[in-house]
Amino acid sequence: MRKIGFFDIYVDNMDRAQEFYETVLETRLSKMDDPNDSNVQMRVFNDDFQSHGAGGSLVKVNGAKPGPGGTMVYFSCENCNVEEERAQKAGGRVVRSKFSIGEHGFVSLIADTEGNIIGLHSMK
Repeated sequence: MRKIGFFDIYVDNMDRAQEFYETVLETRLSKMDDPNDSNVQMRVFNDDFQSHGAGGSLVKVNGAKPGPGGTMVYFSCENCNVEEERAQKAGGRVVRSKFSIGEHGFVSLIADTEGNIIGLHSMK
């Protein structure tokens, strides 16, 4: 079993954030609010909830510290360049353009409309 089962990316403006992720990742998010707290809004990435999991690692890198804001979520994609372009058109920005991570493919770092830094990972 993989070690990560679910993740939350915190936002200030749900409509803006939902539009950003749907545009960049060419996907649709579904409403899944908290039935115990009407103040909680949630939009989930499509999942069959049977095959939860994602790879992960511990990383030490200049500019990233543990604590609030210290966790990086990477989304898999076909080619990071494509999502980088979509991110900019959707109101985000490229923090670090696509770069090689050797035999493990390529990574781009982008900021979403809420200020979160997320990673994109592709093999080409």
